[in-house]
Amino acid sequence: MEILEIKNLGIILGGKKILNNISMNFQEGKVHAIVGPNGAGKSTIAFAIMGLEGYTDIQGDILFEKESITELDIDERARKGITLAWQEPARYEGLTVEQFIRAAARDKSTDTIKHALSKVGLDPEYMVRAVDKTLSGGERKKIEVASILVMEPKLVLLDEPDSGIDIESIEKIFDIIKVLKEKGTTVILITHSMAVLQQAEQAFLMCNGEIVDRGVTGKICTYFEKKCIPCNHKNLPDVQVST
Repeated sequence: MEILEIKNLGIILGGKKILNNISMNFQEGKVHAIVGPNGAGKSTIAFAIMGLEGYTDIQGDILFEKESITELDIDERARKGITLAWQEPARYEGLTVEQFIRAAARDKSTDTIKHALSKVGLDPEYMVRAVDKTLSGGERKKIEVASILVMEPKLVLLDEPDSGIDIESIEKIFDIIKVLKEKGTTVILITHSMAVLQQAEQAFLMCNGEIVDRGVTGKICTYFEKKCIPCNHKNLPDVQVST
């Protein structure tokens, strides 16, 4: 069953067309990836799905559970079960890790919060830490993923989930992706990393604001092996697109 459908999505920002007639389908309970070089438009798709400020004036339509959400604000989309984990997680001055995670949790028990922290490789001592500049970007990312785990959303968008964290920590994130899938959550990974791409079952390859290939993950991995595939990018054939 399709949980999310994007129809002919186009976005112009600052007078520049960022997305050009994008159409995509995402199956419920599956792990998907949107992959491509920096500047391809991957995060723009995620921001449009979430309805972030500046990304709501779009061409086309976005359907969630067969209903258009393009007129809904970000809070209404969140209440429907859509959430986004940022590439660079926000800081929340005056809010503890425990308060931050509990605010998102369905089960607000202390044991649930401790369990979520352990899943991302953080000790219970982190519960009293403030979600501010005293935490590294990697720590904040793991705390954000812990909050998503207890939120139990229907659809989660993970923007560059490996950004700013070490190899051991990314393995914890990969474990969370598996847990989310087991719970029936649909996961969309925004990435230009081979390791992250390999966590997906289906993938879309983007370049220059367009979808240039789609299919099972093994097929899309060709992009990483050859660095580029035939498409209508303005730099081809003389210059390859950098990963």
